[in-house]
Amino acid sequence: MKSTTKKYRTLFVSDLHLGLGACQAELFLEFFKTVEAEKIYLVGDLIDFWRIRKKPQWYQSHNDVVQKLLRRVRKGTEMIYIPGNHDEILRTYCGMQIGGIELKRRDVHVTADGRRFLIIHGDEFDIVVRHAKWLAHMGDWAYNAALWMNTHFNWVRRKAGLEYWSLSAYLKQRVKKAVNFIGEFENALSLEANKHDVNGVICGHIHQVAMKQIGDVLYINTGDWVESCTAVAETMDGRFEILHWVNGETIVQSEDEKLVVKVDEPLVDAA
Repeated sequence: MKSTTKKYRTLFVSDLHLGLGACQAELFLEFFKTVEAEKIYLVGDLIDFWRIRKKPQWYQSHNDVVQKLLRRVRKGTEMIYIPGNHDEILRTYCGMQIGGIELKRRDVHVTADGRRFLIIHGDEFDIVVRHAKWLAHMGDWAYNAALWMNTHFNWVRRKAGLEYWSLSAYLKQRVKKAVNFIGEFENALSLEANKHDVNGVICGHIHQVAMKQIGDVLYINTGDWVESCTAVAETMDGRFEILHWVNGETIVQSEDEKLVVKVDEPLVDAA
């Protein structure tokens, strides 16, 4: 059964990585047809300039994503773009508008029920990105290599009638240092939210979708559109939902359920 269009107050999307071969642009376009929002936040790494500088893999579907976003703006949707580390070149233009899209380094969003949320990509709190950019680029290479292996591995799995399984997500979940990094990242973002005297934080960057209470802060990570195909939405009454695009349908996990999503769950049909 296909998902029907649903109207939200706000939609939060990050880490599409347009220009990367593993970008799930086609799946995002399918998902985007099923949601409408008064405001859309692009929470960083929409375009992967790191990949474009080296070996771009820019397909028509990547153009289509940009065109669909701009079309929403022309139809009256407010759109705010917060560049991340892969599209940090656009941070030069923060405070300006491009095609009706407002660029900001960070923002504070007020929900329908009056709560305040810090909106930030999050790479500022990644110690590798901040202090050893060469190592971050090496990690990016390793991640892309894992995605390449994952594509071929899942080709064999499909031939055997098995479901999609993410190697890179499995490694992030199982490797102790990666798990510790994720926990440290979440805590750092929560501390930053406390400094801004807000109720929560919404970020991206680590490709780890989550919605959890950390002390007084509601920590929300939008995930990504390379593996997990997730976004976050605010309903008209101010509640948050994690949206998973799976096999042509949206699976919804609401704020009331207080769920944390595991990265090794088979969220994407990569066929």
